[in-house]
Amino acid sequence: MLKLFKKDQLEIKVFDTRAEMGLIASRDAAEYIQKELKTKNELSIVFASAPSQNDFLSSLIEQDIEWNRINAFHMDEFIGLTEDAPQGFGNFLKSKIFDKIQLKSINYLFKKNEDPSIVCQNYSRLLDQQPIDIVFMGIGENAHIAFNDPHVALFNDPEKVKIVSLDLICRKQQVNDGFFASVDDVPTHAITLTIPVLVGAKRIFCIVPAPSKAKAIKAVVSGEITEKYPASVLRTHRFATLYCDKDSAKYIL
Repeated sequence: MLKLFKKDQLEIKVFDTRAEMGLIASRDAAEYIQKELKTKNELSIVFASAPSQNDFLSSLIEQDIEWNRINAFHMDEFIGLTEDAPQGFGNFLKSKIFDKIQLKSINYLFKKNEDPSIVCQNYSRLLDQQPIDIVFMGIGENAHIAFNDPHVALFNDPEKVKIVSLDLICRKQQVNDGFFASVDDVPTHAITLTIPVLVGAKRIFCIVPAPSKAKAIKAVVSGEITEKYPASVLRTHRFATLYCDKDSAKYIL
C-alpha cells in the first residue's frame, strides 16, 4: 500500500496498481462479510457496474464468501436499452459476477417491458423489505455515485429509487468506458438508487482506479462536502473506505 489516511470520516487506501487495489478491497470485503454473517442469517449488498470494478469483482469471486446467504441488488440502469443489450448494467453484473456464484437472490432493476416509474415503486418497496447492509460502488468522472449526477444529487433525497437525466460528462464517461461508440448512443435517462439508500448502508467499499478519475477524487477528498461533488458525502460515513490506485489518487498523494 502506498498510503493510508483519513479525510473526515472517510478511510482512504492508495495502492501502486489496480490489481493490488482490487485484491485488497476484495479481501477486506470478504473479511467484513464473514464477520457479519456470524450474527446475521443473510446480507443485502448493492453492486456497481463499471470497468472500474473489474479488478475488484474478479478478485471477489475468489474469496471465501457464503454467497448463498447474500441478496444482490442492482445500483442503477439505463432507460431505453433492450433487455439483452450488452451495455445494460444488469447484464454487466450478470456476466462479471452473478453468473459465477450462487446467490440467495438477485434483484435486477428491470424486467421486460416494465414502466420505469413502476420499477422505481417496486424497487423502493423491495428496499424497505430488505434494507441494504453493504454497498460496493465507484465514483464517476463528475464525482457521481450511482447515477446521482451533480444536477440531480440530493443528500436528503426523499425518494429511494428515481428516474434521472444524465449529464454530458456522465454520458461521455460511458463512451470512455467502452460501453457505447458515441455519446449520441448513450441513453439520456436512467433509474438509480438515491444517495440516502447508498449511505444508509452500514459499510461502503468504494473502488476507484484510473487517471480519468483523478480530478473527481481530488474534488471528493479535498473539496467541500457538497452535492456539486456527490461522492463527497462519503466523508460523513463512519464506515466507508475509498480504494484508489496511484493514477486516480495522483492529486491527493
